[in-house]
Amino acid sequence: MITGLFKPKKQTPGTEFAGEIEVIGNNVNSLKVGDKVFGFNDDGAQSHAQFLAINQDYVAIMPENLSYTQAAASTEGTHYAYNFINKIKLEKGQSVLVNGATGAIGSAAVQLLSYFEIKITATSAIKNTELVKSLGADRVIDYTQEDFTKDDQSYHYVFDTVGKSSFFKCKKLLKPGGIYISSDLGFLWQNIYLPLITPMLKAVLENKKTVTPFPKDIPATLTLVKKLIEQGKFKAVIDREYPLEQIIDAYRYVEKGHKTGNVVIRVK
Repeated sequence: MITGLFKPKKQTPGTEFAGEIEVIGNNVNSLKVGDKVFGFNDDGAQSHAQFLAINQDYVAIMPENLSYTQAAASTEGTHYAYNFINKIKLEKGQSVLVNGATGAIGSAAVQLLSYFEIKITATSAIKNTELVKSLGADRVIDYTQEDFTKDDQSYHYVFDTVGKSSFFKCKKLLKPGGIYISSDLGFLWQNIYLPLITPMLKAVLENKKTVTPFPKDIPATLTLVKKLIEQGKFKAVIDREYPLEQIIDAYRYVEKGHKTGNVVIRVK
């Protein structure tokens, strides 16, 4: 209903991008023609195209020595991961379990949590164990061999960055007062109404609850990710790159659900 009941409201897909400014509007004061920029708009930037028009609030100057490929993959997953963090009160030394640490959101979440000095346990296929550790995870659970919901450790927060679990499956992983956050609406859209219900059951649930990380404040995300890239503390994980002419193949690959990090469309 949001994107179009019978067909997409916007026929050109794409939310994040990197490129060079060709033209600016009369009221644009933070950018100029020729600037190399990157950005994101989750309402639909229509970026899978040669040109796009977008509000300057959703655009930032690219860090120096960063490729367009890296820049283009640095914003969407980071924005959603950062909004997980914005919904809670992280404190240095707390523990977080990240389910789906090799996805676009998960790989960004691990790097952000590492930046905030959080103890990180992450789930991943064994082939990506070293990658996930290099992003900042302290411990990795091979989800192909173990059910992470049966882990014997407890956490202040559980981030399900692939939306393949639920609050009730993960409840026993949470410390008293712990919070579960998912990137997905969940079965029967439960992650919409559970944030309203779980606080009313705090005595039964040991004050454990779930919150819904509706994303907001894209400029804040762009500011943070640019700073971290410049400090060498963030690098987008990229699986594959396709030319625009093969965008259908790119979507088919992503829909298999086995990508590592991001898939990038190269326009030219």
